[in-house]
Amino acid sequence: MTLVFIFGLLTIAVTIPVEAGRIVGGQDTTIDRYPSLVQVEFWIPSQGVWSTNCGATILTTFFLLSAAHCFDGTNSQAEFRRIRAGSTYRGSGGSVHYVDYYINHPEYNIATFLDADINVVRLRTPVVYSPVVQAGTIVSQGAVIPDNTTVVYAGWGALWQGGPQSEILQHVSVFTINQNICRQRYGSSLVTDYMLCAGLLDIGGRDACQGDSGGPLYLGNVVIGVVSWGSGCAQPNFPSISARVAAFTNWIVNTAR
Repeated sequence: MTLVFIFGLLTIAVTIPVEAGRIVGGQDTTIDRYPSLVQVEFWIPSQGVWSTNCGATILTTFFLLSAAHCFDGTNSQAEFRRIRAGSTYRGSGGSVHYVDYYINHPEYNIATFLDADINVVRLRTPVVYSPVVQAGTIVSQGAVIPDNTTVVYAGWGALWQGGPQSEILQHVSVFTINQNICRQRYGSSLVTDYMLCAGLLDIGGRDACQGDSGGPLYLGNVVIGVVSWGSGCAQPNFPSISARVAAFTNWIVNTAR
């Protein structure tokens, strides 16, 4: 099994089940449908270029929500990260803002690999709200998302496992998966209560993938997950795993100030 990193005012809402409509197996879409989604670009010193490797959600004009592992490891200093807001296209258009600092959750990677894989990022300069740049809505603390609820990934990640990243924003619908079933597939020690599983169980073909890490998992227009990890991409036996935002909402609100 190969584990893959699926690389204003703060609004909070109680979620309710809603009906939802490449990531892997997705379709082209436009940023006006997901205006709280931004690209996280990494500076690659050896190549002298910026590259979109993760996503994030706008919380306020200065603060974002992303995955801790997108801000961890080699060259993870704040000066090696910037974001691009308001663009449908990977690595071009929109407005660019450099990262001031970030705070990874204090329990990140403690209990198990990629547990509490969530962080809050502050920008040096504020984003400017427009029809294509808006604050997102995050799920309320402790909210329970029913199994088999339709949810949506959006991002610029790989079009298939090991494949190229998309140049155009993609979105795809999948379903939340029972936590016990998810634990059976991965092993109980790997899947914690801080995680949320989603995919097409025993079918596959639609999923987040490398480069989508840190981006949102939506229930309607509410962010319920932050894309974290999985065994490959779009595998029938192994759903993708996101950080469960409802476990962290209070921490997010208190940190994004």
